[in-house]
Amino acid sequence: MSTAEVLASVDIVALRLSPHSQRLEVLLHQREREPHAGQWALPGVIVNGRTPDNSLDAAAERALAEKARVQPRHLEQVGTEGNAFRDPRGWSLSTYYLALLDPDVDVEGEHLAFHDLDSLLSRRVLLPFDHGLLVERAVERLAAKSVYTNLPLYLVPERFTVLDALAAMQACLGQAVNGTSVRKRLERMKGEGWVEDTGEKHQPRLGRPQQLYRHTPREARAFVFDRSLLAG
Repeated sequence: MSTAEVLASVDIVALRLSPHSQRLEVLLHQREREPHAGQWALPGVIVNGRTPDNSLDAAAERALAEKARVQPRHLEQVGTEGNAFRDPRGWSLSTYYLALLDPDVDVEGEHLAFHDLDSLLSRRVLLPFDHGLLVERAVERLAAKSVYTNLPLYLVPERFTVLDALAAMQACLGQAVNGTSVRKRLERMKGEGWVEDTGEKHQPRLGRPQQLYRHTPREARAFVFDRSLLAG
């Protein structure tokens, strides 16, 4: 790359709530080319005058289709990071997106895998470039918006219980949440047509049957509550 060029990319922080551990996982792609060949990194694409993208959002869609190979339930741009040191090839910048996935989504191929989010945040697993920072910033955005929007519901199964919603909200916030507050939120969204009662119940091995709901977002924007989830 010429020293006069700036390398631009779009990278995806794609999160899934593990159906087994109820912990957040990040989708990573094993790099096939230098620099950092063989290392696990965020899926992303280069953007320049030779690529077909007409916008950053279009590049994000291409990264999801070509590298991540998933279709998110929710996608939003988080920010841009750039400097002369994050990439050994020289000055570079990345516009990165937060993608929320169905917990049942799976990936095929040896170059894609889900990794436990905590292992990345604690730096037990190190990512190349500044992808660790991008993950941190995306997770901070998710936690901040989970306090007053419906974002955690994009991580629950298609048909979910109050306990599923509670697990998703706690995973996004990284702390305990009052179950009564979650029920109130679901009732509020049901009244607005964003959540519907399926009329079915889930029967756990222990305990009473649990009502099954379906998240039915009516618009591309998030549902915004008038009080913080942590306020009770």
